[in-house]
Amino acid sequence: MNVINIEINNQIATITLNNGKVNAISHEVIDELHAALDQAENAKATVILTGQAGMFSGGFDLKTMTKGTESAVKLVNAGSLLTRRMLAFPYPIIVACSGHAIAKGAFLLLSADYRIGCKGSFKVGLNEVAIGMTMHSAGIEMARGRIPINYLNRSVLNAEIFDPETAVLAGFLDQVVEPTHLLETATAVATQFQNLNMKAHHETKLKERKPLLDALDAAIEKDLTDVKFG
Repeated sequence: MNVINIEINNQIATITLNNGKVNAISHEVIDELHAALDQAENAKATVILTGQAGMFSGGFDLKTMTKGTESAVKLVNAGSLLTRRMLAFPYPIIVACSGHAIAKGAFLLLSADYRIGCKGSFKVGLNEVAIGMTMHSAGIEMARGRIPINYLNRSVLNAEIFDPETAVLAGFLDQVVEPTHLLETATAVATQFQNLNMKAHHETKLKERKPLLDALDAAIEKDLTDVKFG
């Protein structure tokens, strides 16, 4: 069974995470996300990325993360490269956050151009410090580039987890809607974005995000060189 589903209609590519009850981000998920983004790019499609009802993603696959340092670093690196691609993607990326978004799930929110969450008792945030993980350099740069300064320490150092409404203030979401309106709203936003001049959108995105992209490139390299394997 595919861990990613993609449908392209009217130049809108809806990509759905489908990897178990927490939509864990594994190497397989990352590879299939890249393949889906390839399809969207070839179709010149605006992207909607979503998950199953109640769960966008609970983060990296714990089985891979707990195998050892080398296994964990390789998965984190693959995730950082996915983040980097999403930030520079030539067409708008909208996340329709269908529920909880924790750790890498929350970083996927930070990687998108527009984020819509669901009302409800859902948790959004970066819990790395709370579960004994030192935040990787690329993650710190992502947070620094996308989270408002008054929420940065609360998110990165204190591992504070937010409800959807507070996640808007903390920079993880742009708006919150009823769950039954999630995909309808995301499709409306995607349709509105199709009025953009995509060449101008992409070139402006690269200019505006250049400091973050440069910092992220350096951080991705640092995350690899800081760890000695074997």
